[in-house]
Amino acid sequence: MSKKEEGNNMRVILSGGGTGGHVYPAIAIANKIKEKYPDSQILFVGTKAGIESEIVPNNGYNIEFIEVKGFRRKINFDNVKRLALFVKSLSDSKKIIKKFKPDLVIGTGGYVSGSVVLKASKMGIKTCIHEQNSFPGITNKMLAKNVDFVMTSFEDSHKRFSQACQNKLYLTGNPVRDDILNTTKSQAREILNIPMDKKMILLAGGSGGSEEINDVFKSSLYRMIEENMAFTIATGKIYYEKFIKLVDGKELKEYQRIVPYLEDMANNLAAADLYIGSAGAISMAEITAIGLPSILVPKAYTAENHQEYNAKSLESAGGSICLLERELCEQKMENVIFDLINNSTKLKKMSESSLKFGKPDAIEKICDKISKEMSV
Repeated sequence: MSKKEEGNNMRVILSGGGTGGHVYPAIAIANKIKEKYPDSQILFVGTKAGIESEIVPNNGYNIEFIEVKGFRRKINFDNVKRLALFVKSLSDSKKIIKKFKPDLVIGTGGYVSGSVVLKASKMGIKTCIHEQNSFPGITNKMLAKNVDFVMTSFEDSHKRFSQACQNKLYLTGNPVRDDILNTTKSQAREILNIPMDKKMILLAGGSGGSEEINDVFKSSLYRMIEENMAFTIATGKIYYEKFIKLVDGKELKEYQRIVPYLEDMANNLAAADLYIGSAGAISMAEITAIGLPSILVPKAYTAENHQEYNAKSLESAGGSICLLERELCEQKMENVIFDLINNSTKLKKMSESSLKFGKPDAIEKICDKISKEMSV
């Protein structure tokens, strides 16, 4: 019986973990599959050590666990133990796959997806991966040779996959939450009590914050307060106490916020005129989906230096200015911020370029591709 004859009863395993950048796209894909095919059965596979162990159950999905760790770049005895763990993870993945009997296995990155997707492909099950970054990770570059199709988020990532994989690549973008797509600036500013005539800057250095950005923001912060600008600064929980001391003795208006972690991302993004932050794939998907101009400071030492490739990709398109951590200083940060925020023409042009770069319909493209490949 074909999948079309079976109707909506598609069985899908999703595997991705370690960081939110791998887990949240998987959640978005699962949600869309369930929305479109309500009778589908979905199972996640992750590790107990990854954040997926909490995020997935909190979103209402079942998850099975395997144990796997990435290989170290230097040859040492620890890699021998990790190799043994990888072999065992393949065996554990096989057991999960045989028990669940999926029609499709989707990998969204992280070492755990390598074991699950590789084993599924060797068992003759339809497989695919979703690559969030401009520079593909080692796991996904390896898996691309084995899977049936590859969904990508950046057009320039295609040249970084092998020639043999080119006919498998399909540009979808990174999925973005509906609340971010549907929130208007006027609605957001009313909720946040920000007057429409105020310039508003949002600084969010990723979910954990960015110490490097925080450390060069002192003079910019003082000038923003002095000029009575609106801002939200998400410092990161571990950096909050240090950063908040910068405003000791200064009275902030209700539209001038410094927080450890930003819960309400949708309204703050919609209200902002300029975004400052690191260059994680999900953050970039969000700002480009709504056409928000940005100053991006890619975090150094990320895997394959993927954040710099992400930032440079958007900068080349005209939607952002990329500042490398090694180039940062207070004066440079201040100059770039105020040169932009006081130049409406430049901001408008960057906004248009950002919006053109964005892919707000990414989740629709992902689900359409899955439907086509599965003939449902």
